[in-house]
Amino acid sequence: MATAALNAASVATLRETFSGLLLAPEDDGYDEARRLHNALVDKHPALIARCRGAADVVEALSFAREERLDVSVRGGGHNVAGRALADDAVVIDLSLMKAVIVVPEQRRARAQAGVTWREFNRETGLHGLASTGGVVSTTGVAGLTLGGGLGWLMGTHGLSVDNLRAVQLVTADGRFVEASEAEEPDLFWALRGGGGNFGAAVTFEFELHPLTEVVGGLVAYPLSCAGVALRFFREFAESMSDELAVMPLLVHAPAGTPIVAFAICHAGGRETAEAEIRPLLELDTPVLAQVGPMPYPVVNTLLDYGFPPDVLNYWKSSFLDDLSDDVIDTLISAFAACPCDKTGIAIEYFHGAATRVPVEATAVPHRDPGFNFLIASVWTDPEESEVNIAWTRETYALLEPHFRSRRYVNYLDDDDDGDAVSAAFGPNYARLAEIKRRYDPDNVFRSTHNIVPA
Repeated sequence: MATAALNAASVATLRETFSGLLLAPEDDGYDEARRLHNALVDKHPALIARCRGAADVVEALSFAREERLDVSVRGGGHNVAGRALADDAVVIDLSLMKAVIVVPEQRRARAQAGVTWREFNRETGLHGLASTGGVVSTTGVAGLTLGGGLGWLMGTHGLSVDNLRAVQLVTADGRFVEASEAEEPDLFWALRGGGGNFGAAVTFEFELHPLTEVVGGLVAYPLSCAGVALRFFREFAESMSDELAVMPLLVHAPAGTPIVAFAICHAGGRETAEAEIRPLLELDTPVLAQVGPMPYPVVNTLLDYGFPPDVLNYWKSSFLDDLSDDVIDTLISAFAACPCDKTGIAIEYFHGAATRVPVEATAVPHRDPGFNFLIASVWTDPEESEVNIAWTRETYALLEPHFRSRRYVNYLDDDDDGDAVSAAFGPNYARLAEIKRRYDPDNVFRSTHNIVPA
C-alpha cells in the first residue's frame, strides 16, 4: 500500500477547485483507477488525480510540488512498462480527457491526451481522413505519439510525430504552453519522440490525409513454413511500395497452434494493392487468408485480440542489423519453445516516408530502412511469470549479437533504463538532455524512461 502521508488539509483545499476526481488509497474507486492494461504492474500511488482539463493538470502538479511528492502522467493507452503509475506519487491521470475535434477543410484534428487510436480513427474516418496511428486500436494517442509513433501508414505519411503540428502541455513549473514550429520550437522538436520527459501533454494537433479504404487483413501459414515465409519477406521488403505495410508475425491461432502470419495494410488503390499483395498469399496453402478491402479504422483493430486487458505482459525489442538466416532460425526455434500460447513475435519494417526524414529533424533517430523486432510475452497466471520473463530474456539474449545500437522507446520495459534509454534516442540524446534542463531542470517528469537534464 501507499506509504506517503497525505496532508488532509491540502487535499481538501485541492478538492475545492479540482473539477475531476481525486482518489486516495482509502477512496472507493482507487483500486480500479490504479489498474493498468498490463496486470504485471501493481503500484500504489499516494493520490490519483483524474483530470478533466488543463486547469486540473496545473492544480495537481502544483499540489505535488508543494507536498514534495513524485509525479507520473497517465494517458489513455497501455504502455507496457507501467511508468504511468509510481508508488507514493501523484498520478496526473488524463484518461478522462476524450475530446477529438476534426476540422476537415483544414485536414487537421485535435485530440486530448486520454484518446485512443480507435476513438481518433472513428472521428477522422467520418470525414474520409486519417493519420499514422499505431497498429493496435486500444493504444493511446498521447503515449504512442510522444515516443515516435509507428503505424500502418508510416511508409506513406511517416511516423505519428511527422504528422504532429502542435502540442499543448503543462510544464514542470506549471505553465500552460503550446509548442509548434512557430512557438517553442525546441520543445516541439523534443516532444516529437522524446517521450513524456518534458511536461504533461494535454492536447495534440495532427495533419490528416484523405483515406477511406485500404486493402488489409491477415494471411497465415503453418509454423513449418516460417523459414520460407520469413526469407521470402526479407527479399520482398526491398521492393515494397510506400503504400504497403506488412508485419510478419510468429503467433498462435486461437486453438493454440503456432503459425507464421503476415498482417497487411495497403493504402493504395484496390487493383494495385491486390497485385502487390498476391505473392504473400501464394507462398503455400494458407491456414487463414482474410485479406480484402476494408475501412482504414478496421485494419487498425486486426491485432487487438493479441493485446487484451488484464493479462500479464513482458516485452523486449530491438532493431536488427538484418533479417539474416541466423536471425530467422533463432526466432523460429525460440518461438517453438515459448511457454505460453498467447505470446507472439512481430517484425516491423521501416521504409518509405518514415525513412526520408533527416535524423535531426525530430527527436526520433530511427530513420534508416530496416527491421525492428518485438517479443510480446503475454500470459494469464501470475505463478507463470518467472518462466515467461525468463524465456523472453533468454530469447532476447540469443539475438543480441544481431542488434543495432538503437531501440524504440515505446517498447522499452520497466527494467530498461540507462543504456537502453540512450539507445532509444541515439545521436539526439544530447540535445534532448539540454532541452530537458531548460524545461524540467529538477527532473519532475522522471517516472517515464528518463532523459536526465544536462
